[in-house]
Amino acid sequence: MINTCFNFNLIKPHLKHKLISFLTRSSPNPHQFRHFSSQTRTYSNKQQSFLSLFNKSNTKLEIEQLHAHIIRTGFNQNLFVVGKIIVFCAVSDQCLMDYAVSIFEKINNPDGFLWNTMIRGFAKMNQVDNVFCYYKMMLEHEQSVDNFTLSFLLKASGQFGSVLLGKQLHCSVVKRGFDCHVFVRNTLIHMYGMLKDVIVARQLFDEMSEPDIVTWNTIIDCYVCCGKHREALDLFSRMQNACVTPDDATLVVVLSACAALGVLDIGRWVHLIVNRRCLMKDVMIANSVMHMYMRCGEIQEACKIFDKMSDKNLVTWNTMILGHATHGHVQDALSLFSSMINEKLGPPDEVTFLGVLTACSHGGMIKEGRQYFNRMTDEYNIKPTIKHFGCMVDMLSRVGLVTEAYDLVQNMPMKCNAIVLRTLLAGCNMHGNIKLAENVRRRLLEVDPDHSSDYVLLANTYASLDDWNQVSLIRRSMAANKVQKPSPGNSFIPVRG
Repeated sequence: MINTCFNFNLIKPHLKHKLISFLTRSSPNPHQFRHFSSQTRTYSNKQQSFLSLFNKSNTKLEIEQLHAHIIRTGFNQNLFVVGKIIVFCAVSDQCLMDYAVSIFEKINNPDGFLWNTMIRGFAKMNQVDNVFCYYKMMLEHEQSVDNFTLSFLLKASGQFGSVLLGKQLHCSVVKRGFDCHVFVRNTLIHMYGMLKDVIVARQLFDEMSEPDIVTWNTIIDCYVCCGKHREALDLFSRMQNACVTPDDATLVVVLSACAALGVLDIGRWVHLIVNRRCLMKDVMIANSVMHMYMRCGEIQEACKIFDKMSDKNLVTWNTMILGHATHGHVQDALSLFSSMINEKLGPPDEVTFLGVLTACSHGGMIKEGRQYFNRMTDEYNIKPTIKHFGCMVDMLSRVGLVTEAYDLVQNMPMKCNAIVLRTLLAGCNMHGNIKLAENVRRRLLEVDPDHSSDYVLLANTYASLDDWNQVSLIRRSMAANKVQKPSPGNSFIPVRG
């Protein structure tokens, strides 16, 4: 129930005088508007006043007070005015969908825009059940489905990760004749990219005769998300041959592909384009360029960009901290973390502490690593992920504290994966703890039974203790289970000229 009693002391000064003047007017009766043009003008003027107040309201309290006034003045069934509240609840960062539902359920005849807004809000909150529940109710109320409805549904399906649901929606798109609608087609490509089905995404792209810049960006991003970075760069080259000018989003995605492949030459060329367009003032693009240089090993170039940036966000600091940590620049990473905290630029997140713990692991800083791990949970209330536990296991295993690392694995709040166990097994091999290595190996058999490196690590552990009978037994077991080493990796050295 909405409290219709205003507390004017809580309203911002710039809104108070407008509400006072608004309240002194007589409340309209919406049913009389179609008969009297003068009253229609009054109605329109009050509607415009509401809209001006909406534009200046950005908190839940202000929206609730405006909603209370809407009810008092008889505008609670005006779809345009009430729709503003629902849009605020569904689209704003506060995402007040419970409040939106309470308003929506009291509307007698919601239009397609309001149904779409509710679906959009639930999709933003990743509440897939509610998304399709409201879609079903929308159909039951015989509301027509448009391109916006289908796009919100496709995005929700991609976030949910259901291939079956995505394909069913794809069929619905075709049946309703929206498969040639550019906006819907782009969302379809994006959905299949989120579902890691790059083949269908590429087929949808190739069927388009003249893809626009959004379509090119979507398919390139699809390949990057699926880990096919070389193919993404090939598409970028094809895009240029088609005389389509890349925009900011294109450059960010291409820089990401360059970073993943370590392709410094293309990365530098993209950096030149960014400089020519004076785009380095954009924090997202500057972060992407800096990340590319870090991943390619050009640390000094990344540091130059960081020092020149006037506006830095959390991603900027995380990129530098994690980049320094990955390259073994332990003190630089920890100094950056201290500077970030001292300048009070906002609380760190899980990525920040991932970089800090990686630095401690590479530097053999056990005491500091434990302190940062406890600080992350106690001071900043950040729940450790499997990657944080992996850093701690790696840090402890490097210095021989494999028993403590094993206890940490045993007490993890989530199921341990093969990567963490393999890290611990490597530590047991390094420090000759055969008994613990056998226990870890048994755990690995449950998670990933046929990985060749596990057999090799255990055999090497026995070999370090000169137990050649066990070495032979492990190798025979490997042959009996038909476990083969994976294809060897490739490396290349670029040659100029």
